[in-house]
Amino acid sequence: MATAHPNAAAEEMRKLRPFWRDGRILQWPARESRRRLVLAEVVRAFPPGKRLAEAEVDAILREFWPDHCQLRRALVERELLNRKDGVYWRVG
Repeated sequence: MATAHPNAAAEEMRKLRPFWRDGRILQWPARESRRRLVLAEVVRAFPPGKRLAEAEVDAILREFWPDHCQLRRALVERELLNRKDGVYWRVG
């Protein structure tokens, strides 16, 4: 988690703690701001620019959360992953 200020990073970790432990999502956050923190952690599992088939993406996402479809949809909707013709890649 990269932020400009160490205090900001500590605050983000404090907000993330109830939802994330040992590289897994514990519960899906109700607040959008907390969802963004969780998704920022998840998207780090994808190398920037590497093209992946949907099955590969799903296999990675299952490691974080049982509802991999929900997670994939959230990443695409928030433009953290792009998708075209069943191929996905990390933005940025």
